[in-house]
Amino acid sequence: MADEAGGHPQVTRRQWDERLSAWFERYAHPRWAATEPYWGMWCIPQSKLPVLPADLAGATAVELGCGSAYVSAWLARRGARPVGVDVSARQLATARRLQAEFALRFPLVQGDAERVPLAAACADLVISEYGASLWCDPYRWIPEAARLLRPGGRLVFMAESTLARMCLPEQGPATERLVHDLFGLHLVMRRGESGTGYRQFTLPHGELIRVMAGCGLVVEDLIEVRVPDRGTGAAGSDFPEYPDEWVRRWPAEEVWFARRR
Repeated sequence: MADEAGGHPQVTRRQWDERLSAWFERYAHPRWAATEPYWGMWCIPQSKLPVLPADLAGATAVELGCGSAYVSAWLARRGARPVGVDVSARQLATARRLQAEFALRFPLVQGDAERVPLAAACADLVISEYGASLWCDPYRWIPEAARLLRPGGRLVFMAESTLARMCLPEQGPATERLVHDLFGLHLVMRRGESGTGYRQFTLPHGELIRVMAGCGLVVEDLIEVRVPDRGTGAAGSDFPEYPDEWVRRWPAEEVWFARRR
């Protein structure tokens, strides 16, 4: 199954360097400046959606697909020692500029999350919020995350839910009907308003659990995120693919928690 996605890291790097970064850069500064982490499209605060573990002091963390590295900044402020990994030079340049602005330094590595240029068993935590968890092949990046983790280390990742992906057509908002088959679900195409296509990844829950189990990870929890009545973000304008009436009924996002045996 993984072979059908071959060659996509180069395409992803080019898309982020040439087009996507400009749109996402406006989210970088507010997140670096936030006093409390907040998550996903609806900017749900850590106090209501506990994605980060409580015991981070001294922990070595690797953020896969870090982008502007705001999650790594949140980790550093909580006493962790993060390393941000991203395929896009432009995204990492934004991260370095923000490091200088906020006087917060940690390593940033340009690399593919499916072939991470870091040593095995180097991390207590591997985390991804809409980075590797969306743009990388789970048949490749999850085994890499497991390789990076020490025994007992944790993998945490957030992305759009499998249900949401099944309801999203190639272009336009989520529907109340399934537009993708569950069986064989893996690589999904999306097109923006300009018609540009993006390759993104998802798996059925059962297959995702099997992938994790196959590389020594035990699933400990899955949060299917419920949008609060009043989030701190403006998803209606920034993420029109999920109308309010849709997210009141179904989860558009999910967070997985697993641990290395």
